[in-house]
Amino acid sequence: MRITIKYEASWRNSFLDGSNSEPLPKGGRTFVGSMTTLGKRDNQGNYPNFIKRRITHDTVMGVLNRLIGDQRKLYQSRNCPKYFFSGLEEHISFNDQQNQSEPINTETVYIRNMEGNADQNSFTGMIKANDPVFTSDYSNIFWGVLTLDIESLCYFIVDESFQVSSSEQFNPLDVLQKLDELNKLKAIDIETVKNALDTLQKYFSDVAYKIVDNKIKPIELYCSALYLQISRLNEEYDVSLALTKNGGLAGISKRGYTPKDFMDRYTTGSKKPIWGNPYQLKERRKGEGEVVSLLTKANGTLDILLSIPEDKAQQLKEMIEAAGVSSFYLGKKGLAYVDVIR
Repeated sequence: MRITIKYEASWRNSFLDGSNSEPLPKGGRTFVGSMTTLGKRDNQGNYPNFIKRRITHDTVMGVLNRLIGDQRKLYQSRNCPKYFFSGLEEHISFNDQQNQSEPINTETVYIRNMEGNADQNSFTGMIKANDPVFTSDYSNIFWGVLTLDIESLCYFIVDESFQVSSSEQFNPLDVLQKLDELNKLKAIDIETVKNALDTLQKYFSDVAYKIVDNKIKPIELYCSALYLQISRLNEEYDVSLALTKNGGLAGISKRGYTPKDFMDRYTTGSKKPIWGNPYQLKERRKGEGEVVSLLTKANGTLDILLSIPEDKAQQLKEMIEAAGVSSFYLGKKGLAYVDVIR
């Protein structure tokens, strides 16, 4: 028996982890199609969340069950005592032929984010520039740490008597802009900042600074220096209003900063939700530069071959006709339909 299926625009990528061939986790399958998640590498340098899909035996079995009106997950159907294809699966094969005129195409597809994540670099509401951390007597010398060059910063970290002198008036956007500038600085050799790094590790023994190829990014030193400065200022000023309930700096850790969390404290609105993003992976490849991978769609014909007894084949044909499934998804999205049953 042969069942020929035509399909168009069948998605060959997935934005959910896990598989339909196994029971759903308690919280459901995880959405891995966000820009942040897609760009995460594993220990081998690969991008495991940019998931490529192809037609497999499980795909074919899912299609056959769908055609006879069974809309359960494949693992649920297989676990049923009255599973129609019980004992028949090993006699079922398939042949996937791509349309030669337009076999594969890539397309920018906008994926809606259902997890309610917030935009990393945006905020809502009015800016609260009158927050005590920007209007207090110590504000200039606190945020002035960010204006130091790397050599002066090291002196400041090592020498408690070092006085930061700054007449610059800061507001939330100024601080965020300065942090962005510092974050773009290239990593420096740790030998040039060894004394400062040793001092920070002494003060913040619980912090694991990220050292790669014997280098460290200056932003880590600047953020730690802010914590060092607020600790020193606490001996002379009341800095409690500048700190969060946990005693930290909003949106700033000892190794870096998060714009959305920083601005969440200094605006009247809430974090800005992300409603979706284009499904694409940007990566830099040696000798190629930046390479953009998009969602892949395929057009073609799927022939399902069933080496089963004639009476079983006739029963299957009648069940397909009775179910009357006109069109369905093949894998994910797209359009598929039964062309011929022989």
